[in-house]
Amino acid sequence: MTTKAKKYDFREIEGKWQKHWESSGLNRAAADPDPKNKFYMLVMFAYPSGDIHMGHFRNYIIGDAVARQQMMFGKSVLHPFGWDAFGLPAERAAIGRGVHPEEWTRQNVEVSRSTLQKAGISYDWSREVNSCRPDYYKWTQWMFVQLFKKSLAYRKRGFVNWCPEDKTVLANEQVKDGKCERCHTPVVKKDQEQWYFKITDYADRLTDDLDSLPGWPDNVKTMQKEWIGRSYGAEIDFVIEETGEKLPVFTTRPDTIYGVTFMAIAPEAEIVQRLNLEGEDKKKVEEYKHKALARNDIERAAVTEDKDGVFTGKYAINPFNNERVQLWVADYVLAGYGTGAVMAVPAHDTRDFAFAKKYGIPIKVVIHPDEKTSLDPDQMPDAYVDYGPMVNSAHFDGLSGDSAIKSVTEFASQKSIGRSKVNYKLRDWLISRQRYWGCPIPIIHCAKCGQVAVPESDLPVLLPKVENFMPKGRSPLADVPEYVRVKCPECGGEAERDPDTMDTFVCSSWYYLRYVDSANSREPFGRERAAAWMPIDLYVGGITHATGHLLYFRFFQKFLKDIGWAADSEPATRLFNHGMVMDSKGEVMSKSKGNVVSPVALMEQRGVDVTRLAMFFTAPSEKEVLWSDESISGVEKFAINKFFPLASLFRRSEPDLKCYFKHDHLSDFEWQLYVKLNQTIKRVSDSFERLQFNTAIAALMELVRDYDADRVKNDVFNDYLILKTIQLAAPMVPHMAEEMWEITGQADSIFKSRWPVHDPEAVVGDTIEVAVQVNGKLRDSVTVAADADQKAVEEAAFESQKVLKFTQGKQIVKKIYVRGRILNIVAKG
Repeated sequence: MTTKAKKYDFREIEGKWQKHWESSGLNRAAADPDPKNKFYMLVMFAYPSGDIHMGHFRNYIIGDAVARQQMMFGKSVLHPFGWDAFGLPAERAAIGRGVHPEEWTRQNVEVSRSTLQKAGISYDWSREVNSCRPDYYKWTQWMFVQLFKKSLAYRKRGFVNWCPEDKTVLANEQVKDGKCERCHTPVVKKDQEQWYFKITDYADRLTDDLDSLPGWPDNVKTMQKEWIGRSYGAEIDFVIEETGEKLPVFTTRPDTIYGVTFMAIAPEAEIVQRLNLEGEDKKKVEEYKHKALARNDIERAAVTEDKDGVFTGKYAINPFNNERVQLWVADYVLAGYGTGAVMAVPAHDTRDFAFAKKYGIPIKVVIHPDEKTSLDPDQMPDAYVDYGPMVNSAHFDGLSGDSAIKSVTEFASQKSIGRSKVNYKLRDWLISRQRYWGCPIPIIHCAKCGQVAVPESDLPVLLPKVENFMPKGRSPLADVPEYVRVKCPECGGEAERDPDTMDTFVCSSWYYLRYVDSANSREPFGRERAAAWMPIDLYVGGITHATGHLLYFRFFQKFLKDIGWAADSEPATRLFNHGMVMDSKGEVMSKSKGNVVSPVALMEQRGVDVTRLAMFFTAPSEKEVLWSDESISGVEKFAINKFFPLASLFRRSEPDLKCYFKHDHLSDFEWQLYVKLNQTIKRVSDSFERLQFNTAIAALMELVRDYDADRVKNDVFNDYLILKTIQLAAPMVPHMAEEMWEITGQADSIFKSRWPVHDPEAVVGDTIEVAVQVNGKLRDSVTVAADADQKAVEEAAFESQKVLKFTQGKQIVKKIYVRGRILNIVAKG
C-alpha cells in the first residue's frame, strides 16, 4: 500500500522542521562529550558587513552537510557559529553610512543570523559568540596579558606598513601586492611605535608541525612554509671601517665570501644612522631614503624591478681577506630581513650583478662551473649562480657545494668572525591599530613603572562609546581624556591608558576555543571541555587566510599549550578550502559590479533545499562555481519531481535497515537494483569524505532513475531502498528528507537514524554506471563493464545522444575521468 503523493510546499515544510529542530534541541552540542565519539565541525566565523552572499552560503552548507552526516554516524557534534565583529570592515562601512560602528554591526548580525536560521543550518546558536561584546573581548584582553607576561607582547619603534586611506598600520600579512588588502591603497612606510606579538619565537614549530597535518591541503602548507621562510646559512661579522662596529650579515652562500665587493643596506636600517655620514653623502642618503620609503616592499624586492642605490662614502672590512667593501644604501634590501644588510657578490648573484654593472662596482669571480671551465668577469653576460669549485678563495680553493659551505662556516666559527645561522622571512606580528572599532589594548603607561598590564580582575577594559571615531592618523581614543587618564595599578600615580586597539585577527585567533564553553564568565574556557572537544575535526574556509588567520590561530594554540591551557599543539586536524562563487562570466561577485546573487532571494523563490542542492551540484566543493539561473533548474526538477515523490511509494513494510539481502530473496531486477543501491551508498559515502557533493548527487540521480516501483515486487526491499535513499540525501536536503522520513512513518528525526553502510557482497557487478558531465553539468550516464578503461568509457559517452547534443561541433578541451564514477568532458565553442 502506497500513500498519495504530497505536494512539496517548501515554505510550510522548512518552517515546520526548523521549529522542530529548535524545540527538540537536535543541534545542541553536549556539554561534556566523550572525546572518542565527538566531531567538532567549524566554518570560519563571519565579518558582519551585510547579509550573507552566495560565497558564504556555499561555505556554510558544506559544513552543515558534514555536521548532519556526523550526527547520523552517532557522534556528539559541535557545530557553532559567531561573528568577527571588530575591525576595519565594519568601521569603514559604518563611516560610509553615517552610523556608529556598534549600531551597524548589531544590525548586520541580526540580519545575517536571521538568514542563516532561515537556511536551516544546524548551528548550535546557544554557543554563539560575538567578538565586539565585552563578555568576549574581556578574554581577548586576557590573552594579550598572558603574552605580555611571557614577554611575547612588546612595544617598539620602527618602520611599519601604513595605509594612507585607512590611516592605520598593517601587519605584513595584510599587505597584498604592495596594497592594503581592504581598500587596495598603495602602502607606504612610516616610523612609529607599535605593539607586536613575538610569533618569530614559534617559527620552527610553526614550520615543523605542518608535517603532522596530513589533513591540510599541500598548497596551504607550502604557502605557510614559504611565508615563514626558514633558511640555513652563516652569519658573517663584517666591521665598519671607521667606527669598528660589527655588522653581522646572513648568507646562504658563505662559499662566495671572497667575492664580496660591496654591501647593500636597507634605507631604514638602524645602522645607516650610525655611519657618521656628512655633507653631500648624508644629503644623498637622506633624499634616497625619503624616495625609497614611498615605495612598497613588493616593488622594492621584485626581481624584475631595476635596482638603484647610493654610495655612502663608507667602507666595511671583509673579515676573511681584510679587503675594503663599499657600503651602499639600496632599497631592494628590506630592514626586516636579518640585520637589514646583505653582502653583495656580483659574480654570483643576478641582482648584485645588475647593480654592480650599473654603478661600476668591481666583479670578482670566486666560483667556477667546474675544474675545466673558467669565468672572465669582463665577458660574463650575467651572474653564475650555481655551485662549483671555489677559486680566488685562499686555502678554500677547490672545495665545492655543501663541503665548501661547511668548511667556510666552521672556519668563521673557529676564528670568531661568524657562525652557523638559521634565518626567517617571518616578522613579528604587528597587532596595534590606530582605529576606534577594535578591542582595547590592556596596557597602562606609567612614567615611573613603565608598561603595566591591566590587572586581570579589572578586565575588560571597556571600549567607550564616542561620537567622533573618524580615523586621524592616531587613535581616536587618545582624544578621550576620561578613557586615557588613569592611575597606575602598581604605584597609584598618574598614568595613561594605551589608546590603540588590536588587530581584529587577534580576536579570531582563539574564538574556536570560546565555543566549547561560551557561557563561562570565570575564564576564557574550561580546560577539560576544551580537551574533550579539541582539536577541530574539520575547518572550512577560504584559502585567502593561508598566511594570516590560519597562521595566527596555530601560533595561539601553541602558546596556550605552553602555558597549560591547551592539550593539543595544533587547532585543526583537517582543513578544507572551498572555491569561490563567480558569476556566469567568471567574474567575482561584488556589490560594486552589480552581479551579486542573493541566496535569500533564491531561498524565497525556490526553497532552501533546492538552492542547497544546486550549489552542491554545480561544481566540486574545492573548485570555483560559475553561477547562473541554469544552475538551479535541473536539480529542482530532480528534487521535486523525482526524489520527493519516492516517499509516496513507500509500502509500510517496516524493513530492518541493519540487514542485507541475499540474491535468492530478490528477483533479477531487484538484485540489480540492490547492487546499484549499495554502489550508491559507497559512492555517496566516498564523495562525502572528499566533500565532493556533486558526485554524491549524480549517484543519487542514477539510483532514482533506475528505480521502477512497478518492477519491484518485494515490499520489504522496496521500502528498504526508499529509506536508504532518503538517508543518503538527508545531509544535503535536510528539510525535504525530514518530511519524507515522516511521510514513511518513521519515528524521530532522520538525523538520529544511522548512516547507511554498504553491503560488501553487493557492490561489484558485471557492469557499472558512470556519470557523464559536460562542462560540469550532468548530461547522461553510461553502462560499461566493471573493468572498463577510460577509452571505453569515452567511447560509450560519445555514443550518447544526450552527450552529443552538448559536444557536437565543439572543441573538446579535455576529458577528466574518475575511475568507476564520473567522466567530465570540457567542451568549448
